[in-house]
Amino acid sequence: MRDRRNERGTGLSGFRRYTWWSLTGSITVSLVLFVRAWAMDEGVAPWARGVIGLALAVLVVAVAVLLGRRLPRLPGDAQDRAGASGAREGTGGPPVGWLVAGSLAAAVLGAVPLALRDDGLWAVAPAVMVSITATFLRPAHRRTLIAGAVVVAAALGGSVALASGDTEWLLAGAFPAGMVASVAWMALGMLWAWDVADRLDQARRLAAELAVKDERLRFAADLHDIQGHHLQVIALKSELAERLAEADPVRAAAEMREVRRLAADALRDTRAVVQGYRRTTLEDEIANAAKVLAAAGIDTTVDHGRATGADPLPEPARHVLGLVMREATTNVLRHSRSRRAHIAYDVEDGRARLRVGNDGVEGGHVRLGGDGDGDAERSPAGTGTGTGLRSLAERLERVTGTLNWWCDGDRFEVVASLPADARAYPAEAGAR
Repeated sequence: MRDRRNERGTGLSGFRRYTWWSLTGSITVSLVLFVRAWAMDEGVAPWARGVIGLALAVLVVAVAVLLGRRLPRLPGDAQDRAGASGAREGTGGPPVGWLVAGSLAAAVLGAVPLALRDDGLWAVAPAVMVSITATFLRPAHRRTLIAGAVVVAAALGGSVALASGDTEWLLAGAFPAGMVASVAWMALGMLWAWDVADRLDQARRLAAELAVKDERLRFAADLHDIQGHHLQVIALKSELAERLAEADPVRAAAEMREVRRLAADALRDTRAVVQGYRRTTLEDEIANAAKVLAAAGIDTTVDHGRATGADPLPEPARHVLGLVMREATTNVLRHSRSRRAHIAYDVEDGRARLRVGNDGVEGGHVRLGGDGDGDAERSPAGTGTGTGLRSLAERLERVTGTLNWWCDGDRFEVVASLPADARAYPAEAGAR
């Protein structure tokens, strides 16, 4: 039951450990107590006690292994995920060897007390194996197996009691049947809770992936709007220049110069889109980030502090902070398993500050960069290899700004600071 790095931040790995330890521990304690109650009987031969002890050990190990297989690892391991999905849907199954070994051990631990006329406790071990086996079946087959086991336990217990002349044969049949039903209810109930939590986590991951895909579609639409118009005009003017090449070379040359100008404009506009220079306000980026994170199931709070719509922050600074906001949002969605995020923006003492924090960091380091390449250890800006935040940090340095990011436990934070004076951005203003 080892944790994987990408399981941290949601509490699901802890819930998995809790479920496994609770089921394994409660089943083990119950088996030991019930077996001890009749294994210490004077009528049990010493060699039989050795066989009982071996069967008990095999059953406990089989239970631990089968439950470990039944509780799948979280997303990130395709093979584990496929196996877990197949188990839940009945397309796969448990390790056959351990299932057979556990079943034989349960049969031994059920046959011996039944032979000793222990009308109730003999059904404990078989009930455990029936319950665990049922968790690997489809719901319909699961119900059939449990119902069949209840009927068999009642019939077997009652038949043995009748054969021995016991007048309480009805109780001898009802008690083991109730034992099978109770054990199945406990085991299946806890595993059902795990399945619900696991499916919710898959839905959350899907929502985060869809949010990233929506952002990509938005970018593709922006690029199409720009390139579509330019390329259509270039195609028309190129066709016109081709027709005029012999009849009117002067006009054809003019048309080709226009084509060259349009191509240069298309290249410039494309670079503007790729570099994030589309005219949008920082407030829009913050609002969009909060909406996207919320759609991904992340509880997001936004604090504007002392910043207002009339603050003196110049337009170039708004664009740069918007880029930081966009990059930080992408990192939260793609490289963490966050449940909570916080966005704070204010303008104070002549500087604008943007702070974006989230929990759910994967393992001991944070993946950086909008394209997902490179890792950065827990450190301030400038020491990692991710291209996204590093390039933004260099950009902010050119206008006496700062961009820092660090990891504290499972929490990651990005802090950007820029001067609010428009005179600090002459190059930025001309670059647009």
